[in-house]
Amino acid sequence: MGLLTNKVEREELKAGDHIYTYRAVFAYSHHGIFVGGSKVVHFRPEHNLNSSSSPPMESFTSASSSSEDICPTFPDCGFRQPNSGVVLSCLDCFLKNGSLYCFEYGVSPSVFLTKVRGGTCTTAQSDPTDSVIHRAMYLLQNGFGNYDIFKNNCEDFALYCKTGLLIMDKLGVGRSGQASSIVGAPLAAVLSSPFSLLIPNPIGVATVTAGMYCMSRYATDIGVRRDVVKVSVEDLALNLDVKSIEQVEEEEEEEEDSDIR
Repeated sequence: MGLLTNKVEREELKAGDHIYTYRAVFAYSHHGIFVGGSKVVHFRPEHNLNSSSSPPMESFTSASSSSEDICPTFPDCGFRQPNSGVVLSCLDCFLKNGSLYCFEYGVSPSVFLTKVRGGTCTTAQSDPTDSVIHRAMYLLQNGFGNYDIFKNNCEDFALYCKTGLLIMDKLGVGRSGQASSIVGAPLAAVLSSPFSLLIPNPIGVATVTAGMYCMSRYATDIGVRRDVVKVSVEDLALNLDVKSIEQVEEEEEEEEDSDIR
């Protein structure tokens, strides 16, 4: 891996690596955890797992899937628990003819800021390989909650598997660097607009905007944020189960209220 690209070859992969590939002509990237044996555990929206067509960009992080996508090589490719978006795929099906990239952990702030595109690295340190694989396989059996484009997507899943970190404040952007980039770009443009009155040179304004964009990404990086906490995967799964029960009860109450009306 270098400063300009995180592209790697298959033979360079190690179990526990956080990998990703680009979809839709580099419009977005899909992330997962390589667990060895040419297998990847990744997280996708549940509604896309059994549909032959998918919405544009599939909420940024999932690839199109259909009942015809049967892996000829691995019988267990595509395994998932009912009502869960965590899937076990072979590396070929995960990549879907795309290039292979490896997410970087423990990068310096200077390196992080040079990465123009979000969702490629973090200043946070990765946990040992055994812990990473344990989390990924445990969540394959127990799920990772509901998919959310900004707060709980495939990159969030991979980041949690690698670090065990969760954000306490659920009102903001999640751990995903892609989500931070989507929010950071227009925010930087808005914040830098007053500088257009002070800096007549368009290049100067563009430089300020780019700087604010990079800083907004850095401020939301999981290795920098202070609203994160280490959570064991067993406690996470238990908490998700409680939330699922509460959601079902809320839906039932809403149905009862609508029937009464």
